[in-house]
Formats: sequence, structure tokens, C-alpha cells
Amino acid sequence: MAEGIQGRIRRRRVFSERKDILNMYNDAELVKRYRLDRAGILLVTDFVRDAITPPTGRNRAIPAELKVITTLRYLATGKMQLCNGDDIGMTQQAASKMITQTLDALVTPPAAFISRFVKFPRMQDEIRQRKAEFREIANFPEVVGAIDGTHIRIVAPREYEAEYINRKNYHSINVQVVFDARYRILDVVAKWPGSVHDSRMWNECGLKEGFENGTIPRNCHLIGDSGYPSRPWLLTPYLQPRTEIQEAYNRAHKPTRCVVERGIGQLKRRFHVLHGEVRVSPAKTSQIVMVCAALHNLCKERNLDLPDEPDIDQQQLEDRPEEPNHIQPFVPDGVQGGILYRDNFATLHFQPEQ
Repeated sequence: MAEGIQGRIRRRRVFSERKDILNMYNDAELVKRYRLDRAGILLVTDFVRDAITPPTGRNRAIPAELKVITTLRYLATGKMQLCNGDDIGMTQQAASKMITQTLDALVTPPAAFISRFVKFPRMQDEIRQRKAEFREIANFPEVVGAIDGTHIRIVAPREYEAEYINRKNYHSINVQVVFDARYRILDVVAKWPGSVHDSRMWNECGLKEGFENGTIPRNCHLIGDSGYPSRPWLLTPYLQPRTEIQEAYNRAHKPTRCVVERGIGQLKRRFHVLHGEVRVSPAKTSQIVMVCAALHNLCKERNLDLPDEPDIDQQQLEDRPEEPNHIQPFVPDGVQGGILYRDNFATLHFQPEQ
């Protein structure tokens, strides 16, 4: 009898010691490990504190700050095993649960985290500033953003697996992103399977709708490669320039557009989770991309340096190398008007010097 009672006695739980990360490291060390300084980590936490704070302090409930720190560590390294053990003092399963909860909170509209840090300029002062910054690169006028797509490698999903195989024959999410000349992200779409072409992503995105319905002011232009359709607000290169004006346009176009390639490189260098294979569902991968985009802009806002590591090989970053004979898969309605607009734009701004 006594043995039965003794067998039912609950064993005392043994907890690993949790480190006080915010007071353990200085700002430089925090940035190296988590990509944000102390004030930045607390700022992110404040956005989601209500959503991720445990309702009780029993059973050593994990505070909101530690959940955010764990999520940042995962995004910075892309390795779940580095989010436990030495840093956090919890199991990998617990760390995964915290990351999921924190990502959900960061992308949920009430938190307003994404919309606070990723937004396309609408005010004239902002637009003029963006145009001036782009013009400094190669004297290409009237541009506020450079657009491109990049593939984020994912593990083969359980559903619709074939749709996620891209043209390089691996599973991915195709992400559309717009950068300004200071490598800040102005817009990001991260919901399309890897088989979807950049031009389709563009034709069905909210940013295109904003240009069409006039909510984005006129005389704003994006700059993109030949994979995109020419539009009065989307300037693409000439595939076969035939005049001095067209050649001058292309010469200025190329270095101006390259901003987006370097911006994608910075984003993946800052958050290594985007550089390797993301081993979660497509839906959660989309959350990861959106959160990394907002965090990238927060780092820019706080003037935080990129990790002191070698640059990711640019050839690995580019999912579609620039090719002068890159042919659009289809010609959507209205593209001829875009080509005519581009001709007029080039004639107006790229006259050869006399």
C-alpha cells in the first residue's frame, strides 16, 4: 500500500537555468546574435507583449522578452537547435512553440508591426526624397523603388507539392520585394509558390492596384528587369536598344535596378533563415519572410550594421540572372501603352549631350 502511494508521488520538476540575455550582453553582442540592440528588442516586444505574455506566473512562465529573443535567434541563424541550450535554457520543442506564437503575433494586424515598418511612400516629401536618392546612383530620374523576385527554399510541402517546384527544380516560395535606394523595403509579397512567374505576382499584387487606381501619386515609378511588363509606372530595360537614347537609358537603368539585388543580399545576410532551406510549412515561411522584412527595416531605422561576416555569394542570391534576351512568357493587355510611355520617358530624360 505504502509502495503504491509512494509510486504516485509526483517528482519535482527540474528547470534549466535561464539566462538574462538583455543584461548579459552589450548592444554590439546582442546585434551580432539577435540582429537588434537592447532597445530594438524591447521595441519589438512591446508590439506583441499583450498577445504573447502568459496570463499567469505559475510554472516558470516564459516572459515575452524571452520569446522575442528566441524568435530573433532563429531568424538570425536559421537553426532551431541554436535557440535552446546555451542561450535560452529550454527544450527545442518549447523553443519551436514560442517561435510559432511570436511569429503569429507579429503578423497579426492588431500588432501593426508589419505595417509600421514596411510601407510604400505616399506623401510628396517622402516621394521626392526617394527619387533624389535613386537619382544619385546613375542619374535615372523619377524612381521611388526597385522591384524583383527572389526564391526562398523550403522543404517539400505536404499539399500541392508540385506547385512549389521552381524553374531550378527545387521547392520554394517566390517573394516579390521592392527596395528604395537606401536598401529599405517598401513592399513585400510572400505568398506565391515557386512555380509562379514574377509577372503574375506583379499583376495580382496590391501595389499594382495602387498605381492603377491613383492611390499612389502619379510620376512615381518602379524600376524592374525584363521579366516584368512595361507600364507607365514600371520601367523595364530595352531588350535590343536601337538608338543612342535607348542605350543611354539602359546604361542608367542597370545600376539603378541593381539596388534590389543588393537589397535582397543584405536581407538574406542579416537573416540566415532566408538563405538556407526553411523547414516549415509554406504558410509559416510566408510569416517568416514578412517578419524578416519588417525587422530589416527596423535595423535600418536604428542604423544597426549588417553581421560582420563574408557576403553571401551574389551568384547564389540571384534566382534569375540578368539576360539581355530574357523573354516575357506572355504580353498582358496594356503592355504596348507601357512601351510607348517608356519611349517617351527615355526621349525626355536621356537625350545625348550635344
